[in-house]
Amino acid sequence: MFALIRHPKLHHHLQHVLGLALLAGALTSLAQPVGEVAFAHGAGVVQSPGQVPRTLGQGSPVQEGDRLITAEESTAIVKLRDGSRMTLRPNTEMLVQKYRFQAGEPGNSMVMQLLRGGFRAMTGAISKGAPDAAQVQTANATVFVRGTDFDARVCAADCKAESARVAEKPRLNAVQASAKLISAQGEISAVDGSQSRRKLVDGGSVYPGETVETGVGARGVLVFRDDSRLTLGASTRFKVDSFVFDDKNPTEGRFAVSLLRGSMRALTGVIGKADKSHVGYSTPTATIGIRGTGLDLDCAALDSCSFFTWQGIIAVTQIGQTEPKILEAGQGLYVSRTEIRSLTGTTLDYLPRPDGVTVDLLQLFSSGGVSGNDAGLFVYVRDGHIEIVAAGGSLQLGRGETGFAGNDGRVGRPETMPAFIQFDNVPLPDSSNPMLLNVLSDIGKDTSNLCR
Repeated sequence: MFALIRHPKLHHHLQHVLGLALLAGALTSLAQPVGEVAFAHGAGVVQSPGQVPRTLGQGSPVQEGDRLITAEESTAIVKLRDGSRMTLRPNTEMLVQKYRFQAGEPGNSMVMQLLRGGFRAMTGAISKGAPDAAQVQTANATVFVRGTDFDARVCAADCKAESARVAEKPRLNAVQASAKLISAQGEISAVDGSQSRRKLVDGGSVYPGETVETGVGARGVLVFRDDSRLTLGASTRFKVDSFVFDDKNPTEGRFAVSLLRGSMRALTGVIGKADKSHVGYSTPTATIGIRGTGLDLDCAALDSCSFFTWQGIIAVTQIGQTEPKILEAGQGLYVSRTEIRSLTGTTLDYLPRPDGVTVDLLQLFSSGGVSGNDAGLFVYVRDGHIEIVAAGGSLQLGRGETGFAGNDGRVGRPETMPAFIQFDNVPLPDSSNPMLLNVLSDIGKDTSNLCR
């Protein structure tokens, strides 16, 4: 044995292997954590693969592969390198399965496994990248996180027991979005009233007052809650001026939109069928009234628009005029600031008509068939966009919506907000005083109305 080691070539080889092992150990010890514990209350541990569990305390580093565990009546706020923050609930076990982040670089990704319990999250840069870059996996579903503040909770009998202790009546779990995007291709964004811009992908929500912008070569279909549908072409700016709809009172609905630039093909929905006077389209050169209609609007050219109806009747009124031009199916009109002339065909045949696009209104907007007392995964979206995918289908969630994936694979929205979510006392991850909130929660005081 000693003779072998003293062999010059073998001795050099062993020195090389030993050096590599020491270097690998040094690199491992210097590996940058993916985040750290910003706050901890109560008992908890961090379990790294092949290592002895260590205390989950403030300042504890968090590495890829770590298993974070909180005990009963314990919480922890974890801050990750991309700016994501999450509050781990009591009795929670979560695995940091994958974490890759380099600021400004492509390929960033994050995969968390929620094994039990739950968390409240405010996501960072990774979730604002590719649609599938940030994921939360549970035993029965995968959550795709798209620039979102949300809560996730794996429920058994514990959630039902929490809800039973709440005396207040829960609010309806209503969809707040006017429309959601499907069949998206290319870069599409929504801009709100404060000029804040967010990327839209399939299932993304659009709200009243927002402007949708499509990039060069992009297109997508907006499906409204009343089943109005709009195919937006490339380089288009489109605004939802007003949208009001209650399926129990469709005659009270309002649908007013503006094509600021670009092109779209439109199919009116329930609001227009209930009262045609409650639907209106505005363009730079004319306003459009409808009579149960499918129509094309092309305002790609500067200061001129082309209109064509392929279903029903439209009334086109040039800006500055009061007398409308009536177009029946198969008729078109070119309107500039100074000229009006007839057209014999549409200019938008290259875009799909929205009545030919497959739409799943149940997936986008429906509620019911799910109880807040069911066992499975519940996700509540405070802001942003979440997609839940399970064996029984998928669900698109926007601001203010709660979704569910059952242990049997079914997905759906509860009719009302589960009380254990609506009246959750666990501090949000950006809370300025999480210790106070934990103490008040421990002694049974309601913290839902306190500044966080």
